[in-house]
This record gives sequence, structure tokens and C-alpha cells, in this order.
Amino acid sequence: MKAAYYEKQGPATEVLRIGDLPTPQPGPGEVRVKLRCSGVNPSDWKTRKGGGNRKLIAPLIVPHSDGTGVIDAVGEGVPASRVGERVWLWNGQWKRAFGTAAESIALPAVQAVPLPPGTSDVEGACLGIPAFTAMQAVRLAELGPGKTVLVQAGAGSVGRYAIQMAKARGATVLATVSSEGKAAHARSAGADHVIDYKREDVAARVREITGGAGVDEVIEMNLTRNAAAYPGMIRPHGRVIVYGVEGADASLPALWLMQNSIALKFFLVYELPAEDRRAALAELDALLRAGRLTHVIAMELPLAEVARAHDLVESGAVTGNVVLRVAD
Repeated sequence: MKAAYYEKQGPATEVLRIGDLPTPQPGPGEVRVKLRCSGVNPSDWKTRKGGGNRKLIAPLIVPHSDGTGVIDAVGEGVPASRVGERVWLWNGQWKRAFGTAAESIALPAVQAVPLPPGTSDVEGACLGIPAFTAMQAVRLAELGPGKTVLVQAGAGSVGRYAIQMAKARGATVLATVSSEGKAAHARSAGADHVIDYKREDVAARVREITGGAGVDEVIEMNLTRNAAAYPGMIRPHGRVIVYGVEGADASLPALWLMQNSIALKFFLVYELPAEDRRAALAELDALLRAGRLTHVIAMELPLAEVARAHDLVESGAVTGNVVLRVAD
């Protein structure tokens, strides 16, 4: 099979290669998926580039955790009826050497989820990390009618999904962005209020919008950068759901957090408990089947341009998801 791979960490154009690798065979409890699309996420370029205790876990790595395709073989213990099923994938390259940047992948059957008929292959390649992260964040925030949530980085891939999911649950959504263009992007997802953090005082604007009360919840993509602004921005007994940090350490307004009984909840989308995974999958599937989610594809590139795709995501120059087209 054709695959993108690297054997050492470093710049995308220097280490990523396209070549032939053996087509995998599904083991017990596994399915093999003939891939159509592979999603590119920030964690993919960070792992490829190295740093931050990200080390090679095998001599050769096929990158990417997200993708879509069709099951073309099953291993022992998996119903043969799954052959021919359109699926989207999660954790394709998490603690495994061979991800979705290839023509085929073999992985545990539970990680191949039926793709709803109304969702395209390209859109399905955005679900494993961006949409799944947003879904878990919204679930942990326990959003619903009457709740107010601040979604940090509302124009990002995770943030835009979180806005839509929060609105689907009936919450009022505030979102931070960094430009007028991104403000329009967040509004198109349903954000009720948009705050440009480069031009406005976020905490002051939150107090203004909420009549001084503050928000019930924050969905946080960068605790390290944003925690200092929490005082006066979150209601007593509120919560911060953290799915991202920048660097190994963060400085927190600890006394204010304690005095106001603010809860911080961290999670890593790759390591969700099985019960949370099932619940998030069920809610995400229902939203997809109801047509409640829109997906923004910034660029679709062929597998041969995997290095360009990595550089685009790393640069932050595009708004939306970058997807590799592996096969039609």
C-alpha cells in the first residue's frame, strides 16, 4: 500500500516520505479499513516534529489519528457483516505506529464508527479529534438551557464544533476570537456573543455581556495563556473544562479559584474512559444524523502533499480542517 511515513523526527519536508509498505492484516477483534481521507491535526505535526517528551514509539511511523474509509476485512471475533461499512476512525495513531496517512489501516473494531449517510468522507475525517474533543468538553460542562459558556478560540476546529454543540443543548455561547474574519466564523457556528481578545478586555466584556454575573462554564483550549483573566469572569461554583495547555506549567489565580469554588476539569481526548467514550459517541452520532453540525474544510490535498498539509496546520494560516484525500 502507499503510505506517508517518517523514521526520524524533524521538519515536515525533511522527514516525511511517501512509499510502499505492507498492507496490514486485521488481527482478532480488529477491522481493516481501506482509507479514503486522513485528517491532519496539531498533535500530528507536534509528534512528527518532536519535543515536549514526544518521542518515536517505533522505528517507522505512519502519522494521523483521524480518517474515513470502508471496512474491507475483519479479524476473528468481528462480524463479517461489517465488511463494506463506511466508517470514521478515532485514535488511529495513538500509541500505535501505523495511522491513517495510508491506503489501509488495521485497528480495533470499536475504533471504526459507522459514518452517517449525510456525512461525507472529508467531513468524517474531522470527527476523531476536533469534534470528539468538543463533544466531551460540552458533556463535562453539563451545558443546557439557562447555562452560559465561554468557548475560548471559537474559530478553531474544536471551538467551532463546541459552539454548535453547546447551542444544540440550548446554552448561551460567548466565544473569543482574534480577528474580524474569525468573529464571522464563530458567529456562523451560532455564537451569541463574540469577543476579540486582541482588541478587547475579555473579562470585562464577559461581565458586561452577563450583567456582571460571569459565565457558568469555560471551555478552555489554552489554560496557560488564559487563566490569569478568570477572576471576575466566572460565576462562583463555575467550572473550567480544559482540553489544551501551552507548555508544561501554568500560573493560576489559586486564591480566587478557591474562594469562588471554581472547578478545573482536565481531559485528554485520546484517553477517555470507555463510558464517556460511548456517551460522547452516541450524542455526536445523533447530531450528525440530525444534520445539526456543519464542518469547515480549509483545504483538501492529495496524500503526496502530506508535508505541505503538516506545515499548513502548524502555521495556523488556515481556518478549518486540513484533510488528505487518500482515495476516491
